Amino acid sequence: MNLVTLPILSLLLLLPLLGALFIAFLPQDAVRNARFVALWTTLVTFVLSLFIWISFDKTNTGFQFVDQMPWLGTFTYKVGVDGISMLFVILTTFLMPLCILASWESIQKRVKEYMIAFLVLETLMIGVFVALDLVLFYLFFEAGLIPMFIIIGVWGGKRRIYASYKFFLYTLLGSVLMLLAMMAMWWQAGTTDIEQLLQAKFPIEMQWWLWIAFFASFAVKMPMWPVHTWLPDAHVEAPTAGSVILAGILLKMGGYGFLRFSLPMFPVASADLAPLVFSLSIIAIIYTSLVALAQEDMKKLIAYSSVAHMGYVTMGIFTFTQQGLDGAIFQMLSHGIVSAALFLCVGVIYDRMHTREIAAYGGLADRMPFYAFCFMVFTMANVGLPGTSGFIGEFLTLLGAFRANTWVAVFATTGVILSACYALWLYRRVIYGALEKPSLKAIKDMGPREILVMTPLVILTIVFGFYPAPILDVTSPAVKKLVTNYEAAIRTTESEKAGATKVKISVAYEGRKENLP
Repeated sequence: MNLVTLPILSLLLLLPLLGALFIAFLPQDAVRNARFVALWTTLVTFVLSLFIWISFDKTNTGFQFVDQMPWLGTFTYKVGVDGISMLFVILTTFLMPLCILASWESIQKRVKEYMIAFLVLETLMIGVFVALDLVLFYLFFEAGLIPMFIIIGVWGGKRRIYASYKFFLYTLLGSVLMLLAMMAMWWQAGTTDIEQLLQAKFPIEMQWWLWIAFFASFAVKMPMWPVHTWLPDAHVEAPTAGSVILAGILLKMGGYGFLRFSLPMFPVASADLAPLVFSLSIIAIIYTSLVALAQEDMKKLIAYSSVAHMGYVTMGIFTFTQQGLDGAIFQMLSHGIVSAALFLCVGVIYDRMHTREIAAYGGLADRMPFYAFCFMVFTMANVGLPGTSGFIGEFLTLLGAFRANTWVAVFATTGVILSACYALWLYRRVIYGALEKPSLKAIKDMGPREILVMTPLVILTIVFGFYPAPILDVTSPAVKKLVTNYEAAIRTTESEKAGATKVKISVAYEGRKENLP
């Protein structure tokens, strides 16, 4: 049977929910069974998602694997993927089995509920990237807060309640404005179908307000400076797998929102407000990098580095260039792999020592050579070393920024230097030096399960650093279409403005002629 004709995206949404339902009916003492059900469910979902990549038509810039049916009266259940969204679905399904494996031994209480929360979260995250209806997108976008709120609040650290409420309130408040904007779009265009809305032309005055409303939600989700303060607290208190999903997937929803809504639907407002985004991006890159240098907690340092790397993403998106947009998408995908791996590295030694303080470690290269190698690869990728996936995204975004605004590129480049400072400082403190602390004398290297988790991340980090074509071949046609449509919309607007100016001048001239004696 042709895979294109199968409702493969609906199956991806359904499989994790079926796994969660199966776990819910297991007896409370069947902890081991719950883990295996969750693992096999996520593995099958990942394998199924790979068929999307295999069957994806790279020359088709439209939406593929579209599945739709009547839902909620006038609204439609409609899902599909294009070159921008497809790889985020793959990234989501790829990270989920690793999260289950990473939690295999560290989570001992309420294991059934933990696995159910992650499986439900997987469905909701996939839903964000495949939704082709405004109402459906909003439901998936907001509902994802609930399982993550529970994961942080139940299985988090000492200040988990504070962190979970801060995370929930920040992201929820930002999304209220987006809901109002969606209602206005429905009234104006008469539809909630995203494919049709991409063809709609909203009035320029309306575009500004819609852009700001969507920006309020996406900026918090990424997060951008100054609405980033919830992220370090959430990362510090979340369990390891929670941090992996938070950094690897949830942060990317903001960038995806800009690509799906802000640029194609509100092109004039995006062009007018690009200097604002550039300013916030530069502040995020420099300021949060300096803050990362002052951290004593490993998770907080990596969390602030995530804010800085997301600054490159927003900068690349609003250059409105092929290189900038390609780089932004590649940076998000690369960061999803690298930041997830860094949080997993922190989780490995936290499970052994039960502390994330940088000062508690040192000299781990003597006792944990495999760990030191993995940590080195991901640290180099976080710095943006050539030969790692981190370099490709940063280089392309800086290239796009240089074409759009030279000064933006100059200031953003300082972030590359600062990232090397805090990342290498962290690596030196933890891995090198003398093994003097008595508590580290008996620490053991990674076991088979942890090596199994790290190996695919190491491979992808290096492979995509040397050979980024599998990603760029998928994203470039869709990005080219987005840039072409944006430029056409800007030219049309400028022509209309020029025409209106000529009419005003002509009317004024005719009026003066009539008043002459």
